[in-house]
Amino acid sequence: MKTLKIFVFNTLILLFSSIILQIIGMFFNIYIANTVGEEAVGVFSLVMSVYMFGITLASAGINIATTRVVSEELACNNETGAKNAAKRCIFFSVLSGIGASIIFFIFADFITIHCLHNRISKDVIYLICIALPFIAMSSAVNGYFTGVRRVYKNAFAKFFEEFVKITCTAFLLKSFMPDGIDYACYALILADVISEVLSFIYLYILYRMDKRKSISESRYKDLDSYDKRILRITIPVALTSYLRSGLSTAKQLIIPSSLQKSGMNSSNSLIAYGVVNGMAMPIIMFPVILVTSFSGLLVPEFSRYYVERKFKKIKSVSTIILSATFIFSLLVAIIIFIFADKLAILIYDKIEIAKYLRILSPLIIIMYLDIVIDSILKGLDAQVSVMGINVFDCVVSIAFIYFLVPILGFSGYIISIFISEVIDFTLSGYKLLKLLH
Repeated sequence: MKTLKIFVFNTLILLFSSIILQIIGMFFNIYIANTVGEEAVGVFSLVMSVYMFGITLASAGINIATTRVVSEELACNNETGAKNAAKRCIFFSVLSGIGASIIFFIFADFITIHCLHNRISKDVIYLICIALPFIAMSSAVNGYFTGVRRVYKNAFAKFFEEFVKITCTAFLLKSFMPDGIDYACYALILADVISEVLSFIYLYILYRMDKRKSISESRYKDLDSYDKRILRITIPVALTSYLRSGLSTAKQLIIPSSLQKSGMNSSNSLIAYGVVNGMAMPIIMFPVILVTSFSGLLVPEFSRYYVERKFKKIKSVSTIILSATFIFSLLVAIIIFIFADKLAILIYDKIEIAKYLRILSPLIIIMYLDIVIDSILKGLDAQVSVMGINVFDCVVSIAFIYFLVPILGFSGYIISIFISEVIDFTLSGYKLLKLLH
């Protein structure tokens, strides 16, 4: 009963904080779109694709490794062991974060020319280099707080980060922005870097204060014991994440060029890309906060069930959670389909976005369920399978975009989104069914 209360409390904390943050983020995105324009939103989406690859390179596997190992230690009543494991995870995150920054620094010219088509200066890439080590360390500390069931500290840090990001962005765009897409992207990334650095400092202070509360002895006297367990999770997840993220980034980067091959000019292709990825998809994914609020907590809970070999519990809880997610996602899809016109006008004052909301609304059911299934699989030590599925999905999607979008045009890009989500959901669902039976 105590475990259930803690889970419900953490879920409610994440739920309410996520709702507030998502609402803030949505209005923030509207402000950005209206301030910098649709073409700049398209370019910024490309920059963020590269940025997300850097984040994966810096922190892949470290969050889930921290959560898993810390949860396993706590399942054996080893609080000191959990803290020792977290310390080692932070050490590895420093190494991976610095390594990612060095790679981005060395290849800044290549990224600017070949990935971003010289639409921005390489100074933006240098800014990303600064942020990556701090993002990696934050990922490890976040994993620790999730594992010890004190996610409210993550929520506090996220609020602080968003406040700093919004304040800095508004200041940079409003006070110093001249005409030009390059500066707009620079200002947006600079604001993000500042918020990531300050957020980590705040999060680390909370972590240091939490570490003083140790109450029990660890069964592991040798740090190598932690290193082996951490690396057993981190390395395969990191390798598959690098491949998956690299493919995902490549997919995003070839979309505008494939659209140009279909007959669209450069500006129109970036505008179309920005409308779907920067405007329509945020509305489609806005209600997902109600799913992600508890899905992230499923990893440590299912990890504990798995260690304690409570297989009947795993099956029953999975059935309940997936059924609830299906009902919720179905309702969201219906609402967005029916009220697409009103949402497009209310949020962006652009009726043309309503068409894409209706087209993409059926994907809501698949995407939301897939998020929950992936969290359950990660808790059941199937994180490598999850990443392998994502890699296969990206390969098929890239092939479709590269060969068929030039023929089918923008409708081909929309079809590629459906293909990607259906493949991911089908394979992940099949993997879960195998484990539950």
